[in-house]
Order: sequence, then structure tokens, then C-alpha cells
Amino acid sequence: MTTDSARERLRADDPREIAGYRLLGRIGEGGMGTVYLSRTRGGQPVALKVIRREYGGDPDFRRRFEQEVRAARRVAGYHVVPVLDHDTTGEQPWLASEFVPGLALHEALAAYGPLPLTSVLQLVGCTARALGAIHTAGVVHRDLKPSNILLSDQGPYVIDFGIARAADATQLTASGGVVGTPQFMSPEHALGEAVGPAADVFSLGLIAAVAATGRHPFGDGGALTLAVQIANAAVRPPRLDAYDDRLRPLLERCLAADPDARVGTDELAALCEQAAGRPLNDFTDWLPRPLSARLSARRSAVDSAAPEPTVADAPPPPPPHSPTFAGAPTVAPSAPEGSSDPHGPRSAPSRAIVAATAVALVLAGVLTWTVTRSDSTLDDGRGRGDDREAAQPTRSAGPGAAASPSASESGSDSGTDAGSGSDGPDGSGGPGYVVVFRDRPLSLRAPSGVNIMRVDLDIPQVVQDTSGREIMLSEISGGRWEFYTPMGKSAGKTPEQCLQGARADVLPNEIEAEELRTTIPVGTLLCTVTTDDRLAMLEVTGITGSQDGLPDYTTRLTLWEPR
Repeated sequence: MTTDSARERLRADDPREIAGYRLLGRIGEGGMGTVYLSRTRGGQPVALKVIRREYGGDPDFRRRFEQEVRAARRVAGYHVVPVLDHDTTGEQPWLASEFVPGLALHEALAAYGPLPLTSVLQLVGCTARALGAIHTAGVVHRDLKPSNILLSDQGPYVIDFGIARAADATQLTASGGVVGTPQFMSPEHALGEAVGPAADVFSLGLIAAVAATGRHPFGDGGALTLAVQIANAAVRPPRLDAYDDRLRPLLERCLAADPDARVGTDELAALCEQAAGRPLNDFTDWLPRPLSARLSARRSAVDSAAPEPTVADAPPPPPPHSPTFAGAPTVAPSAPEGSSDPHGPRSAPSRAIVAATAVALVLAGVLTWTVTRSDSTLDDGRGRGDDREAAQPTRSAGPGAAASPSASESGSDSGTDAGSGSDGPDGSGGPGYVVVFRDRPLSLRAPSGVNIMRVDLDIPQVVQDTSGREIMLSEISGGRWEFYTPMGKSAGKTPEQCLQGARADVLPNEIEAEELRTTIPVGTLLCTVTTDDRLAMLEVTGITGSQDGLPDYTTRLTLWEPR
């Protein structure tokens, strides 16, 4: 998604449709697959990534890919891009993510040079918020790097969190390498040790330093040379004296060799906002004018994209001050992940010895993932999910699987819809909403026998088919509800409260039958942005049925659409 026209022409061997998604053009291609531009049934642009056949043919990869995508769908927050849909059962696995017409940070640095300090502070602060949401969902990114951060006119967005780890179940593990990009690893990651949320903070510190100066804080050299320097950070910490006085304290807190000594994401965001002297969610002129103009052109190109594909404009050549780390390889995985270092602090000499051994293993297992455009700028995700095995039923919903609007669509980082205005006391909607219908009865009854039913809130109706809709009622394996769009609890009946609940108080992707009555009791207001990009509120009015199976719910449904 890094071309100014957002796409290039489909090739002769490209598919024209995948699971109901009509492909409008190519966005890019990389080590794990090809990404295409498409749209949901409601017209929302999506990036649809089709995994390479060599991965898709490995059952272990499919299992892990299912787990990682479900984990990515559990993430909900600002500055992370949602995974909307996926399928691991077809000939080639694929996933669909919300499309952000942005520019990857590494491309922006190559084309325009280092960012101004205030831009760097906003970039780091917003990315810290995104990492906080990712970590809250129990996910560690493990491969945060400039190509996994998109710059847009509504701020930065983090993508590809956790997806790359699916490769650690494939034949790539034979080399005994480590998943990640060497020059943006944390010391514990480079040493092959367990990594937790603090590893992502270290990576963010490296990104901040590069974004501010175009150079890596551990010096020049190739990716693996830098990985060795990072692994030895306890012995030879990076020299930060050349950095701006407002940025240097933040770098020191992020780049501590000991994970326990690093700053937390909430504190880091607050420190960045204070140092920038402006709210993190104020994106007025937050980037240099030439870069902003390019981003605006991309957004306009996506908004006016016609069904027939066009040839993308070539990106400008990099200037002489391009970052010294560009084009480095990503290496193959094997190291287990965890939330902390189970071995405790180590002495500096022992870490240095281990570093040499670990990097030798990395050298033996290097896998270069060829990128014609930035592959990692194409795995976008927010959403929710869980870590169930792939043996669980999965869906291939097609273009009816959109999620809630991103912060770029809402125009606000405060959790409310900036364009909504005030509401009437009956929740009829203010200037931002029109009521489609209010308090329409809708019964969510358990399917008869071993069966699956799906709920379409836009019509509304309960149907027995294979498309995604918003809710699935399953009587398989003990029974459960599954949400295909982010579903949250609202504190009130206005559209603003409903939207806030759908974004902030998000329920798990799946709720087992025995947990439904306590998780969603009578009186609950459930809210979601539907697959047709409307705002829906289900008020639970009654629960009946056996305590042992899936209960029957009676509800009243209110539906709004934007003006």
C-alpha cells in the first residue's frame, strides 16, 4: 500500500476474485505473499494478502497462522490497523485488513530524509499507544521496524503484529535462526532468549533514533553487524550524546539493556506528548509539507479508485542521506517467546559470549525475504480473536467482514466520533447519524441440533449460511457465540456512547455457552460497526433455555447510519 495511486495493474497470473472479494489491483509483494486492493460489501477499502503456496502447503504453518491471526484480531485500539477477515482452509491461506493509504516509515525516510523532532515525538508517542493496545491483548509484536509503521495524514499506524511468527512452525526452523529483523531486535531477542513487551519498546527506541537522524544508534554496518552490537548492549551501550536534548532521555529509557529497566508504553506516550508540546492526537501539519502532500494524494487516489486497475506511479529515488540500514534481511525463526527473561539478569561478560554464539546461529539461518514493495506494510491488524487451534471452524466471509472505522475515519483520538455532534435524549442521533430503525425485536435463538446460524444486523435476520455477518451462533463443540466485527458494551443508548463501547469495552472474539449469561446479562447494550459500516446496538431484554447449552436471547436492535 505504498504507491501514490495505491495499486498497480493485476498480472495475467493473478486471481480476479478471492472468497467474494473482487481484486482491484496489486498493492505489493513480499516474502510471505502478495497483497491486493479490494473492497468490502459496504465499500470499505481492504488489503487482502494471499500467503505463498510454499507456506500454505505446510499444515503446521496453517495451524500457527490461524492462531496468530486470531490473536491479532483480539487487538483493539488507536494507531493499530484491524484484521477484518481470514481463511486458513483454502488452497492458499489469506487475510484481509483495513486499508490505510499511508507510506511506510522506511520509505518516507528514504525519500524525504529524517523527520523533524516534533514529528518523531508524535510518531513514538502514538506508536507507544498502539503497542500498549497490542500488549494488553496478550500479543508481542516481535518484529517492529520502520516498514511496519505506516505514516498517514491521521497519524502513524502499526501493522503486522504477531503474523510473522506463524513461520516458526515451517521448514524455516531447520536453520535454528531467530524471527525478526536483526538491526531492530532487542538484546534479549538477538541473544535468542524469551521476549516480552519490553522487547517492542527497545525496537521503538531504535526506530525513534533512526527517524530523527537517518542513522542507527549502534553505528553503521550491515544488519547482522548491528545485531551483534545490540546483543552486546550491556557491555557497549549505544552512544546517544548527539541526539536532541528532548529526545535523548526517551532513547535512554527505551534502549536500556535490561528489559525491566525500560519505560512502559503509557509513560512513554505521556513523555512524548510533554516533550512535543502538543496533544498526540493533533495531526494538523504533523509531518513536513512535501510528505503530507504525498499522503493526501494517496488518500484521494483510494477514495476515487475505479474498478479497473491502473499502473502505479514510481516512487521517487532515495536521496544521498537514505538510512544506512535499508534492505537488510529478515531471518528465520525458532526462539520461544515469553513475557519476561526467565533466567534473570546476567553479567555483562556472559552476555557477550552468548551474543557471539547467538549471532553465529543467526548467520547460519539467514533467510532473505525478497521485497519488491514493502511486504510488511501490508499486514494490517487490530480486531480481536483468540488462540484456538485451527481445528476449530473458520470462516471465509468475503467482503461482508468489515470492522469498526479506524481513528483516521473518526477524525478523533478521544474514543468518540468527532463528527457526530450532540444526540437527542432518545438516542435518535445528532448531526452525525440517521436512525435506520429503533428497538426492532430480534431473537437470537440457539440453532437446533449440531448447527451454525449467523446474524446479519443490517437486515436484520438470522440465517443459515456460510457468510460472516456480525454474529455466529454455534451449537458445535459445546456451543459458543463468535463475533465477526468488534463487539463491545455501551454505557448508554446514544450513538456516541454506542461507538465508544464498540471501540473501548471490547468483548472477546468468542464466548463459550457457559459464559454467555454472566458475560452478556439482561440489560446489556451490545454495540458494533456492522459489515455495511452502520452502527448497531442490541439491548438484551431476556435470556431463556437450559443452563447446559446455548441460551436463547431476546433483544431489541437499533441501527444508525452516518449522514
